[in-house]
Amino acid sequence: MIRLPPRSGTEAEVARRADALEEKKRVLDALKGALRHGGLDNLDHAQRIDITYTSNALEGNTLTAGETALVIEKGITVSGKPLKDHLEAVDHARALEWVVEIGSQRAEPLREADIRNLHQLVVAQSKPEIAGRYADAARYVNTDAGVYHFPSPMEVPALMHAFATWLQHAGNTPPAAFEAHRRLVGIHPFNDGNGRTARLLMNLVLVRGGYPPIAVRPEDRPAYIGALEAGQAGRGFADFDGLMFQRLEETLERYITAAREAGATPALPARACEDDEPENDGGGFAPPSSFGPSM
Repeated sequence: MIRLPPRSGTEAEVARRADALEEKKRVLDALKGALRHGGLDNLDHAQRIDITYTSNALEGNTLTAGETALVIEKGITVSGKPLKDHLEAVDHARALEWVVEIGSQRAEPLREADIRNLHQLVVAQSKPEIAGRYADAARYVNTDAGVYHFPSPMEVPALMHAFATWLQHAGNTPPAAFEAHRRLVGIHPFNDGNGRTARLLMNLVLVRGGYPPIAVRPEDRPAYIGALEAGQAGRGFADFDGLMFQRLEETLERYITAAREAGATPALPARACEDDEPENDGGGFAPPSSFGPSM
């Protein structure tokens, strides 16, 4: 039987919070328009490191935020930490780089192949044998209500086709991004890497809508998992959406503050700006361009 999650919360509350975020985005867009090119690169880069650290930490990766930065930026191996954790950091960073790139540049609807490609990047080095391949085994998760059984491997192709069809028409709004996350987790189409892929897909939709990508923090894990379990138990997704709205609001505020600070700083002469740029030794990832189109 094909199962799809119920709609989240009350439509009025979701609409109210979405409107509030849209207003904050308009403020940020106006501030960004007055900045020199690259004025938010440092924050973009820090945010990307944080998203990789937090998303992997939610899944049990033992690298700290600082260690994650060293692995991604310098290619350094951290003594005493598993090789798998290093590979997961590099994989996620590259997947996020792809999210920001296509989210900012590609306007056509997302396809089922994009989701599989995203998963392929998420586990490219850490678990290449399952990269981009739908599950061939039953998937279970322990919840407070007991063992939860995700849809069987035989159901996955039809579920993913239906999900991709929905995604093509869902729009690039925060509510659509959060629902895309929930729906993909509910299908759990891959043997592993479903949570990281779902969070990246959520951020891909946000970037396509001109919003910054967000991090779900390790300290959010009890509320985050509890909210997903509540939805799976049929109690709705108001708590999940509330947490995502909160994280996006905080991220927008961080960008607005950074944009105001950058706008208040007198522009340096071109030569001084070049001299002040950080060195890139080729061992890590270059700072990303600013997220998504202004809407």
